[in-house]
Amino acid sequence: MTQPIEIDLPHKLGRAGARARIEAGTTKLASYIPGGTVSEHRWEGDTLTFTVEAMGQRVASRLTVHDDKVHCLFDLPPFLALFADKIRAKLAKDGPKLLE
Repeated sequence: MTQPIEIDLPHKLGRAGARARIEAGTTKLASYIPGGTVSEHRWEGDTLTFTVEAMGQRVASRLTVHDDKVHCLFDLPPFLALFADKIRAKLAKDGPKLLE
């Protein structure tokens, strides 16, 4: 069973600006999972769906862009769920930097 991490990252870029920053930083998104790389990504409206592969595991992920925030969801498989608190803390600390 997966363990989801959900967090909202505030921004002042507007929807289009936030999307552009996220698109430019797609490879940085994987760095929030230890040893992670983005293996696939696609936009569906204002939601970026992507997969991060790390430590032989696949993490299904979604970022939904709103006018003033980005809602992040990472579904961690059981092995990576051991790192959930550290990943959540890193997202909260460093995630807003992607939107500056």
